[in-house]
Amino acid sequence: MLLSTPIKTSSASRVSAEKAHQMMNKAFLIRAVEERLLALYSQGKLHGTIHTCVGQELVGIVVCEFLQPTDTVVSNHRCHGHYIAFTNDIKGLVAEIFGKATGVCGGRGGSQHLYHKGFYSYAIQGGMLPVAAGMALAKKIKNNNSITVVFIGDGTLGEGIVYEVLNIISKWNIPLLIVLENNYYAQSTHQSETLAGDIKTRIESFDIKVDSANTWEWEDFYCKAGKLINYVRRQSKPAVLTVDTYRLNGHSKGDDNREKSEIDYYKEIDPLNVYLTQNITAESDFNNQTQVLLTEVFNAANVDPFPSLSIPVSMPLNINYACNEYSQEFMSSELNKTFKDLMSKNSKILFIGEDVKSPYNGAFKISKDLSSLFPDQVFNTPISEAAIVGLGCGLALNGFWPIVEIMFGDFITLAFDQILNHISKFQYVYNEQVSIPLIIRTPMGGGRGYGATHSQTLDKHFMGIPGIKIIAINNLIHPRCVYQPLLTDNTMPVIVMENKILYTKKIRTSAPTGFQFEHIAEPYPIIVLSPVSNIADITIIGYGGLSDVLVEVINDLFIQHEILAQLICPIQIYPFEIQFIKEKLQSSKHIYVIEEGQGFAGFGAEIISQLVEKNGARTTQQLHRIYPPTMPIPASKPLEDLILPSKDLIINTILRGFV
Repeated sequence: MLLSTPIKTSSASRVSAEKAHQMMNKAFLIRAVEERLLALYSQGKLHGTIHTCVGQELVGIVVCEFLQPTDTVVSNHRCHGHYIAFTNDIKGLVAEIFGKATGVCGGRGGSQHLYHKGFYSYAIQGGMLPVAAGMALAKKIKNNNSITVVFIGDGTLGEGIVYEVLNIISKWNIPLLIVLENNYYAQSTHQSETLAGDIKTRIESFDIKVDSANTWEWEDFYCKAGKLINYVRRQSKPAVLTVDTYRLNGHSKGDDNREKSEIDYYKEIDPLNVYLTQNITAESDFNNQTQVLLTEVFNAANVDPFPSLSIPVSMPLNINYACNEYSQEFMSSELNKTFKDLMSKNSKILFIGEDVKSPYNGAFKISKDLSSLFPDQVFNTPISEAAIVGLGCGLALNGFWPIVEIMFGDFITLAFDQILNHISKFQYVYNEQVSIPLIIRTPMGGGRGYGATHSQTLDKHFMGIPGIKIIAINNLIHPRCVYQPLLTDNTMPVIVMENKILYTKKIRTSAPTGFQFEHIAEPYPIIVLSPVSNIADITIIGYGGLSDVLVEVINDLFIQHEILAQLICPIQIYPFEIQFIKEKLQSSKHIYVIEEGQGFAGFGAEIISQLVEKNGARTTQQLHRIYPPTMPIPASKPLEDLILPSKDLIINTILRGFV
């Protein structure tokens, strides 16, 4: 698609000749880096993929001219130009793309995932928008006159997360500048096939200030960028700058099906090419400077060492933390008191969620009075699960301890991309240079007749994701013993499951007659309830809301059937290593793993797999699982009771299999 109106290619009165020369020199440098990288890929000397910004260099250069060292820049898959414009770190970038240990992220991030001095880039379309909003909100709370700039492309306008974020940043007046690079193509498809309506009108419907510019009239773009960045900084409000531009190369290494005549047209009016034509000696000057630098940088990256493999420890032991709190209150009340106490001691703890402020106080009243006591620490959000999880991540990356409440655990699937592709991976791909003390807490489980979409236990869908922990609260220990270490020692994202039925239960402060409590594997203890004789015929393993039921199970087995059973209830259910309880299992002839969620590929399957793997295939122990049938949870209470593991169902199943 050719521009329908001619463009002016110079407005010398707007920018001094010296400034223009400096900016074009940087554009030339960025282009030279990109073209050198493309050449190496075509020669098979680089691995993976690359997305170059040839033709779009001035977008990052112009915007970064007005940024301060304390500002943050968030970019996307086409990030090299933004990175160089903001950091000037060519050596770290090239080494990273070479996959070398000297790269800015130690070779872990590659071309698309970069972190350095307030710069973040990531590959998923639109996924960094809520993270950037959280970073900008952190700056607003700190009141340090800094802003966040996030670069997106016009293709990203097809992602729903964009509109969730536009709504939030407008309502909360978050100082975020969104720079929308409109190069007319979403990968290879022209926007005339994919984009309805008008871009500016879409944005203005959220009551956000928006201005438009293009890279061909780059001096005008320079003026508008300065004014809009000044507006965001001084007014502490969001804004969007749409910048029409054109990439002269394909989407990635070589995928380009555009007409040659179209590309040739834009090469002719390309602002860097025009500048070099109008300034005869500039290309020679730029080239002389660039070649020396690039020769040094690329030669160094070629001989630099590759990183070594570092496998993280999955489950830490004993951080010298003990908790001996007891209570006769309901779990919901104790959770509420725990948050009140912890928030009173740490102003960086932020409570975020839908309807969490007074007078509603959340669907299960866990946040009762928090907004009255800590008005600056509690945030009511729209129904935007993906956006608020990403927002919490951005806050966590900037020194806060966010607690994001998802009203029902079933709705956490709406934030799946943020969990799977973003918050779980940042710490690794950014080479341990960041930490994310983010807590996502949510009520799960059935038993209240809420039906198929409000009663699920979905932990298995998040198990196996590297870089997160899954915690399951139970009523065998005070919730403070879980949340205090989470809000003091934790540096990685955590999903906390709070069973809805447990909200109405009291914390068990004593073991049934003939049994004793033991805690192992701090700081999120595995709770063992065993016979005082330390001899058990069977071992039952369960977690979360089932803990209360399972205490009754082992008590009834002992009293009514003279079967000695021990109960093991882990709190951290992922990652989980069988080695921590292996010794406790040795005397049991039967081991039962019981769970409320679907059994296929679930927690029980993992436990039994580890038992077989660690103990060998010739184990004499009988291994069993008890879990609901593979079907949705009905709303009818009698049907729900037949599906979910109840005390009677568990006992009868054990009796049938016990020899």
